[in-house]
Amino acid sequence: MAHYRRAGDVPPKRHTQHRDGAERLYFEELMGEEGFSSDSSLLYHREIPSAIVDSRVWETPDAATTPNHPLKPRHLKLHELFPKETWSETDTVTGRRLILGNADVRLSYAVSSAASPLYRNATGDEIVYVESGSATVETIFGALSARQGDYVVIPTSTTHRWLPNGDLPLRTYVIEATGHITPPKRYLSRFGQFLEHAPYCERDLHGPGNPIQVDGSDVDVLVKHRGPGGVAGTRLTYARHPFDVVGWDGCLYPFTFNVDDFEPITGRVHQPPPVHQVFEGHNFVVCNFVPRKVDYHPLSIPVPYYHSNVDSDEVMFYCGGDYEARKGSGIGQGSVSVHPGGLAHGPQPGAYERSIGAEFFDELAVMVDTFRPLEIGEGGLAGEDPAYAWTWARRS
Repeated sequence: MAHYRRAGDVPPKRHTQHRDGAERLYFEELMGEEGFSSDSSLLYHREIPSAIVDSRVWETPDAATTPNHPLKPRHLKLHELFPKETWSETDTVTGRRLILGNADVRLSYAVSSAASPLYRNATGDEIVYVESGSATVETIFGALSARQGDYVVIPTSTTHRWLPNGDLPLRTYVIEATGHITPPKRYLSRFGQFLEHAPYCERDLHGPGNPIQVDGSDVDVLVKHRGPGGVAGTRLTYARHPFDVVGWDGCLYPFTFNVDDFEPITGRVHQPPPVHQVFEGHNFVVCNFVPRKVDYHPLSIPVPYYHSNVDSDEVMFYCGGDYEARKGSGIGQGSVSVHPGGLAHGPQPGAYERSIGAEFFDELAVMVDTFRPLEIGEGGLAGEDPAYAWTWARRS
């Protein structure tokens, strides 16, 4: 995210001596992507950031997947995965249940009230969508305030932890890449500024405040990384707490973007899905469907036309409002629909006709399109509605 920020105490010139009031040197860390040929930030630590005293195996949450075979559309009910009595013992990191995944992206869900351990995803960037509840996300850069509707974008290898607050549980939908996640390139100038046609801009992105100072020794950090079978976990113990940064600057850092700040693009006739895009990663895109005025051609049909995902699987997470095109399917808030490449899909029977004359849709959904087939995780299998695939055959 090429948008420069600076926080805390940094020296006038990079890669030069930086000392505290007692003339003790701070330790500079360059955190950069793509072999230091892309976005980066410089962080200044009170202690040596690479000082570890132990390394043990961490058993990560179940990452096994099952192919979608024989091929069919699926409906997964995420709200059934976490009974209320489990919320107080579940955290947003170790409590995730895998819904869908492939070699490029993994989609998980958690409902939690417990604080998470310190965590670092070294396999790729994460976007955590907050369906409901609120939290403070403490990071090595500083703290973020996360609320309902926020996308929390966390760059690869950012040490952080989730601290839910308030009376409501924290419901999070997690998009984990095996690479980097950025705004769509067509929204940006060749220098990285958001262009005028983009549905959001720099003012809508909220980075961390000043760095957090936390003391402590022998501090554990859970690290998800590449390893045997694709993904492995290690519990690293650091000599000093990693939240010892006194200042940082650069273009690589975590931030939040709230879905309410996305300005929908509409037209006289139904607009194709790319107008709803909000982020992109390697071999996948993220879109959001927000409350909006709909098509205003006198003969328009506001719900989507039937369509075939020739090159991709489409995953829709329904997280607010009323879903006109899905009435009669059993889908509601907390549902995920999976429409794989190779099959046509679209409105449920009767929705096509009922939508004529509509002027506004009050719906909220997060869509992920993947360009490699998705397989189903244990959470997806546990929450599946087996009747969904046949709902288009029932005329209403």
